[in-house]
Amino acid sequence: MTTYGLLIFDVVEELDFAGPWEVFTTSAKLRADADLAVLVAERPGPVRCSKGMRVLPDCTLDDHPPLDVLLVPGGRGAREIEPHNRAVTDWIAKTAEQAAWVVSVCTGAFLLHAAGPARGRRVATHWGYEDALEARGNVTVVRDARYVVDGNLLTSQGVSAGIDSALWLVGRLHGREHARAVRREIQYDPAPPYLADEPL
Repeated sequence: MTTYGLLIFDVVEELDFAGPWEVFTTSAKLRADADLAVLVAERPGPVRCSKGMRVLPDCTLDDHPPLDVLLVPGGRGAREIEPHNRAVTDWIAKTAEQAAWVVSVCTGAFLLHAAGPARGRRVATHWGYEDALEARGNVTVVRDARYVVDGNLLTSQGVSAGIDSALWLVGRLHGREHARAVRREIQYDPAPPYLADEPL
């Protein structure tokens, strides 16, 4: 059994956790519910996300099951927590020591740096914050990869890149064919109508 814990907090970016949540819970369904995914927050009440979505966590920092995978999403909330909320960063540090995999999406890498797991490692983050993360020191920011694996640390670029990294992870944990089945089930086959770099 694999237990995934996805941290949520005020002003978290919705797709940073909802994309991997879809991958992890679909993976669990295809494995006859052998796995578990939980949303973890500092407090038990609703969490208001970056775009206004309100989400109820399954458990708090003090009452979650042991986690095999810790996922830390990004968003403005991650950049606000990082210098101010030791309860969250201390929890990340403690939980990361016990988890088999530590994962971040987007600017969740800032929280992993503040808590310790990203220090001295190769990481990815949102393109708009690569310089700011690199300026923290003791980290190598990889700028040309959707996701980066460094030991048991898996970090990804912004928002939708978290889906790619989550698919890679379920493939690593449960095999490539399983990951392909998850991808088919969620019909993840990106074909954006507009290229980001095409002229206006």
